[in-house]
Amino acid sequence: MAYNFDEIIDRSNTGSIKWHYDDDTIPLWVADMDFKAAQPILDSVQRVVEHGILGYTKPTEGLYESIINWHGSRYDLALEKQNILFSPGVVPSLALMMHVFTEIGDAVLVNDPIYTPFMTKTQQNGRTLITSALKEVDSKLHLDMEDIEAKIVEHKVKLYLLCNPHNPGGRVWTKDELKGLLTLCKKHNVAIVSDEIHQDLTLSGHKFVPFLKLADAAGYAHRVVSLTSMTKTFNVAGIKGSMIFAKDDALIKKISQQQHLNDEYELNLFAYTVMQSAYEEGGEWLEQVLAYIEKNIDITLDFLAWHLPDIKVMRPEASYLIWLDCSAYGEDDQALYDKLRAAKVELNSGIKYGSEGHLKMRLNVACPEALLREGLNRVYAAFSDNQKTG
Repeated sequence: MAYNFDEIIDRSNTGSIKWHYDDDTIPLWVADMDFKAAQPILDSVQRVVEHGILGYTKPTEGLYESIINWHGSRYDLALEKQNILFSPGVVPSLALMMHVFTEIGDAVLVNDPIYTPFMTKTQQNGRTLITSALKEVDSKLHLDMEDIEAKIVEHKVKLYLLCNPHNPGGRVWTKDELKGLLTLCKKHNVAIVSDEIHQDLTLSGHKFVPFLKLADAAGYAHRVVSLTSMTKTFNVAGIKGSMIFAKDDALIKKISQQQHLNDEYELNLFAYTVMQSAYEEGGEWLEQVLAYIEKNIDITLDFLAWHLPDIKVMRPEASYLIWLDCSAYGEDDQALYDKLRAAKVELNSGIKYGSEGHLKMRLNVACPEALLREGLNRVYAAFSDNQKTG
């Protein structure tokens, strides 16, 4: 079926985090889409409701099969049932991994900029946060392998948290980059946890490589875990649910034992239902939404190049999030954010993603084109004395 992503759906008074305003501000910030979920997903939820019994539920063989088939057919990642654990979310899993691979006080390495919970969960769990700045070359972020190794050695790093595809920079790390990182971590016996929640949102011309596949081939699977979810892929973040993948039996057992300490190993009935439906029947919706997102990315880049050429833009290789360098328009992060809010448009302030996010902003284009264009006009109004339309 053909989906209508131009439809504007009123999300006010729904408890939406994204649409939290009492005015007509346009939100181009937090990472969810303003699109209806795939019809097969909605139908699956409706069938559960119509059945009428919402009791205790466990994952079915069909659910495991759908996960295995999705990752095998799309990414050539060979999984078996025993390689899969469930978690209420990738962020809780990040916190969990601190206890699986490290002790209080141990050093955990992340890149800068990075998705905020990489930093906060490290610190909140009593670990020592170490950062390695990503290098910007030709409007792309790159891993600084020399700096990563130097930080590993200097701080005796025990765990590296990888984000692939990268949030907020939109990079899909290449196979060679990932192999280089794996070689470094293996050399120094550093565990790697790879957050791959945006994997299914990889855009045309780029290829996502599961880190666990490389680790398995290199004989390092006992020190590697992958985290992923259907929630970003299919815009169902309100239905909490994610997966933990590991190939080593002893490691899976250790993770499972840690989960049981906090009873964080089960999902609810709707999460199991939506996950299976998404992986079995969501491919058509995903194909269409990615095409729409790519069109919105083109609209955004064209608009900024024409109206605000002093903003430096990184074209994302995955996801619907665009990393903007707005340093030409101010020297203070809060003032930059406030300037946009005064124009009734909200973006994510880049400084929340680390010191390398100074005077950067993250823009979400996963919304109907009409909303995006109006939001972009407001961004222009915030930064220009003369209003234009686009």
